[in-house]
Amino acid sequence: MKRHDDAVVAMLRDDPAMALDYLRTAFDELDKPDGEAAFLVALRHVVEAQGGMAVVAGRAHLSRESLYRALSPKGNPTLKTMTAVIRATGLRFQDLTRAV
Repeated sequence: MKRHDDAVVAMLRDDPAMALDYLRTAFDELDKPDGEAAFLVALRHVVEAQGGMAVVAGRAHLSRESLYRALSPKGNPTLKTMTAVIRATGLRFQDLTRAV
């Protein structure tokens, strides 16, 4: 992981409530160029902050390898996978679309 990625993961680990705002911002930018890849990176950061790929993959009932592929910058996860991963982080898709 790059230093920036490490710093973001550390911030998310120190302040878990920040994950929702972080993912909401990335979700809001999905329609921009490279928005999909940026959202996958943001979700990957949240996953890493919550114990890593193996832990969240287990919660999502996915293999660690499948989760790595799905959340790679060129990943193309199914809606079923995205829903499982979002839920495994303790969030829901509707949380990403609602203002607080």
